[in-house]
Parts: sequence; C-alpha cells; structure tokens
Amino acid sequence: MSEGLIVPCPKCGAKNRINPARLDEAVCGKCKTPIMDGKPLAVDAAGFETHVLQSAVPVVVDFWAPWCSPCRMMAPAFEQAAADLRSVRFVKLDTQAEPALASRNGIQSIPTMALFRGGRETARVSGAMNAVQIVSWVRQNLS
Repeated sequence: MSEGLIVPCPKCGAKNRINPARLDEAVCGKCKTPIMDGKPLAVDAAGFETHVLQSAVPVVVDFWAPWCSPCRMMAPAFEQAAADLRSVRFVKLDTQAEPALASRNGIQSIPTMALFRGGRETARVSGAMNAVQIVSWVRQNLS
C-alpha cells in the first residue's frame, strides 16, 4: 500500500497525507477545503516555498505581472488548464510583488510558465498560450 503524498492545503496550508489514486477527491483534514480544487493559487515567497518547492505533486507556476497585457490575456486560459488538469497544482506568482523570487528563478520575460516536480524545475516556456496549448505543454513535460 502506498504511504501517500504530502500535499499542503491551498487555503490553510496544513499538510495532508493523500492517496495518489484519490487526489481529486481529497479534502483538507483541518479546514475541509478540496486539496486539488482545479483553481490557480496565488502565492507569495512563503507560498512558493510551501506549494512549489515542497510539493509532492507536479506544479505549474505562472510568473506574471498585473501590468502585462499578455499575462492578463492568458489568465483565463491558465484557469481553464487548472480545471482540466486537477492532478497538477497551478500557482500564480506576481513578479512585480516578488521581484527577488523572480530573479532567483531567472525570469527574464513574462508570462513565463515553469513546471516543477519534486521541488525542481523540469520545464519552462515563455509567451502567452491558450488553454489547449497549456494542457498539451504540461502533459508533454510530465511524460
């Protein structure tokens, strides 16, 4: 029997042991929020550490800024991709609010999406994409 994945709650941050086969049904043991709710999670530096670098599930990070037109244009597509791929955590990091974190991650243009597995970046792409392209890019880089 699998020991389960340790996945933080998107609402309260509590760490939950989840059976990977039931990830889409899991709720937080503390606050009862769905663990993988199919919605992008906005993170700051502390949230990046918890939900990206310490994540047991794959994470797609959208590095964006509120002044960036392509970023705003891609936001609904990113939300749709999150709803379509509920076994992957989707997070948004505002590079204007967290410039040091953006710099540490080598972000030179936005929007940039990066896929993290086991706390390490495994793929990166820059430029606005539609939902179908985002889903395809994630699936291609998870296999």
